[in-house]
Amino acid sequence: MKGKKRKKKLLIALVIVLLLIAAVPVIVMYVAKSFAAQETVVRTDWTTDVGEVIQQNQEQQIEYAEAELGDGIRALHLVPMDIEEEGFTYYDAAVQERLEGALEDLKTGGMSWTADTPLAVLNPYGTGSNGLYLYFKTDLETEVSYTICVEDETIPDFTAKAAEAGGKAYTRTHEFQIVGLVPGMKNEVTLTLTGSWGNVRQIVHFEVDMPETQSGYATRLDYTDGSSGAEQSEGLYSMMRVNGYLGYGFFFDNDGILRYEMVLEGYGPDRILFDDGDIITCVSNGKLARINGLGQAEQIYDLGNYALHHDIGFGQEGEILALAELEGAENVEDQLLSIDMESGEVTHLIDFTKTMSGYYEMTRPISATDDFFWQAGEWDWIHLNSLQYMEEDDSLIVSSRETSTIIKLEHVHQDPEVVWLAGDSRFWEDTPYADLCLEQEGEFVPQYGQHCVEYLRDGEEDGVYALVLYNNNYWSLSSRDDFELDVADSVETELYGLGGEKSQLYIYRIDENAGTFALDFSFDVPYSSIVSNASVCGENGNWIVNSGVSKVFGEYDADGTLIREFSYECDMQNYRTFKYDFTGFWFH
Repeated sequence: MKGKKRKKKLLIALVIVLLLIAAVPVIVMYVAKSFAAQETVVRTDWTTDVGEVIQQNQEQQIEYAEAELGDGIRALHLVPMDIEEEGFTYYDAAVQERLEGALEDLKTGGMSWTADTPLAVLNPYGTGSNGLYLYFKTDLETEVSYTICVEDETIPDFTAKAAEAGGKAYTRTHEFQIVGLVPGMKNEVTLTLTGSWGNVRQIVHFEVDMPETQSGYATRLDYTDGSSGAEQSEGLYSMMRVNGYLGYGFFFDNDGILRYEMVLEGYGPDRILFDDGDIITCVSNGKLARINGLGQAEQIYDLGNYALHHDIGFGQEGEILALAELEGAENVEDQLLSIDMESGEVTHLIDFTKTMSGYYEMTRPISATDDFFWQAGEWDWIHLNSLQYMEEDDSLIVSSRETSTIIKLEHVHQDPEVVWLAGDSRFWEDTPYADLCLEQEGEFVPQYGQHCVEYLRDGEEDGVYALVLYNNNYWSLSSRDDFELDVADSVETELYGLGGEKSQLYIYRIDENAGTFALDFSFDVPYSSIVSNASVCGENGNWIVNSGVSKVFGEYDADGTLIREFSYECDMQNYRTFKYDFTGFWFH
């Protein structure tokens, strides 16, 4: 009897083990899809902690509350009365107009706002949690600079010249946003008002007890210094689409201190475009916004039934181009949209399933056994992840991760057609596009799984130019059954690698006249199988490189030697990190 009971228990245990084994793929699939679904989530709770409501603006439906910034400065917080209603968002033109109206009423309400007693409003437009708006007037035209210091002596002071809302350096009416206040710390602020001859007219001191970040993200990044003696470029490192913290953008200084937390509706920036003193960026997976230096979303671009993915850029004059997909469609990451910057009209420009139908017909949806199994059921046959418009011939360069190919199209606003492909030409041998492959010039391993292909500079003649890209150096194909590719030993084929792998910054010399591409320059960077970017920055030609899966970004000198590398926390990956100086936007 004991033997039978023992066998029965063993059998039950075996069945349980088998069931658990069978359930693992299902659980993994569920977790992975839930993770990927973060990008479509739209913020539903916009409330923050505020102090006592001291007045109501019934016309604008805005409450004036005390901002809890300590005793060092009296500041307000503007709270829309409908903030808790379903569907509320700060990224709504009507909400932004009401906030602007409420702010204007404060400016013109009879108070004498001076540098000693300015109108101060924390995060006036709901788009930047630690931005402090100041408004005041002076008797003479002056320029305002400010310095922020905190009690922690290991955090260096932050100094900047304020970019005035009117665009003038010297003015009697001052309206700007202080950017640089460290969340969760007491910030001592010194305003210096200087005349056009360089003479200091006034110095003002006050303290700000800045609340913690809304996201809960770290206010300080760890870093290690490299062997380069070059200086870091000026500006803020701009972390975009940090998984686990989607719906925010984080801006860090050269010492890894968080100086601005951008609050979005969802998703995250893919990149920031600068236009006439404003920025344009993604604020959810279905919206772009034009935002001014005060944090006001002046214009909202709603994409309707389309969802953003991976990149935006300027097209023709007055146009933004965006990579997108049709919501609910089986095909993903294969459409191009045109957005009119003035009217906001969205035009569908290119359907790559039609423009490259000869290849699309050779592909299939992703299955649960593919490398990108979390996309099972989706037809991610080309996976476009960056765009670069070239106005002179109405052409577009896109990066296709799934095919490990850079693709150029011409006549994109009329009758788009593919004119060349750059990458491993073996991939295209049995396709209708084999004759369009640029010939590889020289001995090097071409790019695989690349991201963020950007125009770098002109060459010595028309048709010759340089492109820079992040070569992930990762080969995977999840959309075909009939193709295998033997790649060099230096190319990784595992999503998370086995140790010792490297990705690279590549600069290609494209010669359309000769029909060739060559590797002009490269250097190794930490490995990242997916996401990531490599972009030039600053007057000295430094490089900003984000290796998203390795969870690091670094600044390198022009020769590719590391100056400083920062590590960060996130769920699985951070999509991109650029560096911008924000001149004319936040700083003068």
